[in-house]
Amino acid sequence: MIATIQDVKDKAFDYIICGGGTAGLTLAARLSEDPNVSVLVLEAGEANVGLPELLRPAAFVTLLDNPQCAWDFTTIKQKGCGDTTHKWPRGKGLGGSSGINFMCWMKPARGEVDDFERLGNPGWNWNNFAKYITRTEGFIPPGKEQQNLFNMVRSKWDLGTHGPLAIGYPKTMQKAELKLKETMVNAGIAMASRPLNGDPAGTFFTPCNYDIRTNTRSYATTAYYLPNKDRPNLIVLVCARVNRILPSCDSGRAFSAERVEFEHEGKVHTVSAKREIILSAGALKSPQILELSGIGNPNILRKIGIPTKVPLPGVGRNVQEHMTVALSFELRDDVVFDTYDILMVPEVFKKHVDLYRTGAGLFTSSVTNFTFATLHQVTPRADEIIKAAEDKIMKNAASYPPGLLEQYKISLERLRHSAGCEFIMFPGMLTPYPNTPVKGKRYVSVVAALNYTFSRGTIHSTSKDPAVNPEFDPHYLEEEIDLQVWVEMVKFMRNLKNVAPLRDMITKELNPGPNVQTDEEIAAWIKAVLLTTWHTASSCSMLPQEKGGVVDPQLKVYGTRNLRVVDLSIVPLHFAAHTQAMVYGMAEQAADIIKGKFQTPVATAAA
Repeated sequence: MIATIQDVKDKAFDYIICGGGTAGLTLAARLSEDPNVSVLVLEAGEANVGLPELLRPAAFVTLLDNPQCAWDFTTIKQKGCGDTTHKWPRGKGLGGSSGINFMCWMKPARGEVDDFERLGNPGWNWNNFAKYITRTEGFIPPGKEQQNLFNMVRSKWDLGTHGPLAIGYPKTMQKAELKLKETMVNAGIAMASRPLNGDPAGTFFTPCNYDIRTNTRSYATTAYYLPNKDRPNLIVLVCARVNRILPSCDSGRAFSAERVEFEHEGKVHTVSAKREIILSAGALKSPQILELSGIGNPNILRKIGIPTKVPLPGVGRNVQEHMTVALSFELRDDVVFDTYDILMVPEVFKKHVDLYRTGAGLFTSSVTNFTFATLHQVTPRADEIIKAAEDKIMKNAASYPPGLLEQYKISLERLRHSAGCEFIMFPGMLTPYPNTPVKGKRYVSVVAALNYTFSRGTIHSTSKDPAVNPEFDPHYLEEEIDLQVWVEMVKFMRNLKNVAPLRDMITKELNPGPNVQTDEEIAAWIKAVLLTTWHTASSCSMLPQEKGGVVDPQLKVYGTRNLRVVDLSIVPLHFAAHTQAMVYGMAEQAADIIKGKFQTPVATAAA
């Protein structure tokens, strides 16, 4: 139930979960299955239950700027991008970012999940992920007509059908999407054989967290909270910002998390944990809570006047992010394709809101058209780029922090063999620079998502005041290889205008346009327009402590007795996929670990 402060302050619960987002609500539902266990969730945002604009699919772009639904985080100036800052909005309210994301349901490649284990985390592998994610999935296959029209092969879907999260293809999928898919095939990228089962290489239509029974967004709130909200042992307090974790004593023994300090309606309160405290505040905020609790790099803590209780230099380091840039083509007027551009006209927007109420129109659509290619499929320069990066890495090996060289070697393997170059077909204009879109025209954008990044960022507190956001510094494009790969991906995308049937659908390339031609000009354009995909990970990495780790394979923070982290911050090495499925799967596995139902095998670290 949604609690009042009187239900919570100065009380004690078996488990306290800090953050009511994707991971937090999944954990809360699974832990509270035992009626003898009490679970408290503290969420900084509002409940937002039943908010129409949140439930309406294809409203995702407007949600990112909605202060009720999104935290307005911003990076510091990025030297690699001309000293520009970048918006990092995150989900605000119950459900977290699962309530404002672009609803893409996809899974990493098998090998990329197995890399978790390879990096020293026994039990974190594809087989376990595949088992646990089926507990989340409530896949509803499309009807025969939609299957036939979009060449969907039922045997390629091996998804759970009894989980609480509704997964499906949106009601509205347009025939023009098939032509975009055909263009990728004609450009040399075959149809993916098993895109949702560990082999996403190729081009495919991916499902969404879309409930086809109601034409609404399915997310952590509708899947894990609402069906269980009446459990007497599940308490949720919203508008409760967690400040820090307080230990039972300051002795030299392991940090024993006893209380959570939080702010609610301008007043500071505490609540006690009988068993464990779990941080699920996300990759941007979990490291801050640790640092304000005295857990982190002593040099960082000293600067902000926080006494060190657990020296743990890995907190807030190893930050990895996915990034995108979008190339836009103008459609011919006679091409039948309702793109999101038409929603820019107020009366058309209203028309489609009205259509949505009848189960029709653009608000019953989503982004489904994806391609994953190897670098060798993208550019003949692949070997040259990889070799230059490898030479540089080995030359600088002695200067890297512990564990980074091991990650880099795996990343080089991925560049050689894995399909990490992601292309998204988006029905509409995404990058109105340097050339302004023409009013009344429609556009299709091809998005290049950079997934295997070598640059590493940091997230650190700059004040002991919990109301002051930490410094978000992704170190965009700090490593030269990131930009080199991206330039080649843009060149591949540009060539699509010469490939049928896209060639026959468009009049011109709008952006970057004819004045951007050389590699240097493409690189400058990328720096000017790049966006994040808001997939920030690894700020509390699950790695051996001596390799910069923050949590162990049981997700316990090193040096603590009963404090865990369960969110995207624990990912040791980022993967080439949209992240929500991984977060749900990790939270399902974490729940079994916490319950004592998961047998962790003996560790086998990577060579």
